[in-house]
Parts: sequence; C-alpha cells; structure tokens
Amino acid sequence: MYSKIKKNNHNLNEKEIKFIKNEKKKYLHSRSAIIEILKFIQKKRGWISKKNIIEISNILKISACDIEGVATFYSNIFRKPVGRNIIKYCDSVVCYINNYDLIVKKIYKILKIKKGETTNDDNFTLLPVCCLGKCDKGPVIMINNKIYSNVTTDSIIKIIEFYK
Repeated sequence: MYSKIKKNNHNLNEKEIKFIKNEKKKYLHSRSAIIEILKFIQKKRGWISKKNIIEISNILKISACDIEGVATFYSNIFRKPVGRNIIKYCDSVVCYINNYDLIVKKIYKILKIKKGETTNDDNFTLLPVCCLGKCDKGPVIMINNKIYSNVTTDSIIKIIEFYK
C-alpha cells in the first residue's frame, strides 16, 4: 500500500470513475455504495483526499458532506497520507484501566510522534481507535493487521523494533 500513497495526484482516473459508476448501479441508493468506493480508492491511492471526496460526490450525485461523514466515521479510511506501518492503539475504557496510556507514552518516546502523526521516515503512523475487540487482553495495539495483546512498556519496544 505504501508505494501507492505518494501516487495520490487527487484526480480520479478512468478506471476509478468506471468502478464508482458500476458500484452506484449495484444499489438502490447511491449512499449504499460509499464505503466500497472509499475502500477501492484508498487501496489504489493509500488515502482519500478532499478532492477525491468531491469527485466521488459529483459522480454519485450526493453531497460531499455525506461522503465525508462516512470517510471520517470508519477508522480504516485515511484522510491524509499514512506510513508503511499503521499502529492503532485501543482507546477504550478497558485498555485505559489497564494503563494503555503508559504504552502510548512509550510509543511517543520511541517514535517521536503523537497520535495522528507519521514518523519523518514515513515508516509509522499512530492512530487511536475506539476498540480493538480484545477487552480481556488489554492493553491492545494493532500494527497493520496484526493484534498484540497484554502489551507492556517492555514488549512494545520489541514489537516496534520488529517493524523497523
């Protein structure tokens, strides 16, 4: 995915426009196609730009605000470029009780980034998520598609080192 991130020149190409039009035909209402379209565009470009939202809006003939609402609701839709490795930490009450804040502070210190930021070498992006569904094993983080449970301030060092 990373190699495609830098390719986002914001204008949708013919293949993407054709995909959007085909998805639109599959549903009774254009709004139903939004998430599949956003996933497709992001897979090709790495993230969804504001200009992409407006172009999709024009093709679907629905407001850009409706598309923006979907894009910002889902944590897997990125609204700005992200790094090669996306670290998501569980921001739930259960992980909070299990001291996730210590893990996050350790990540800040190791990578020198705060939540929502990407490292200078574009290797890591750090994002909070509402829940990763492993409440009995918190604190939990996910890097790309791999979940790490019962994370400690010691284990996070080794986990991040693996992705460097």
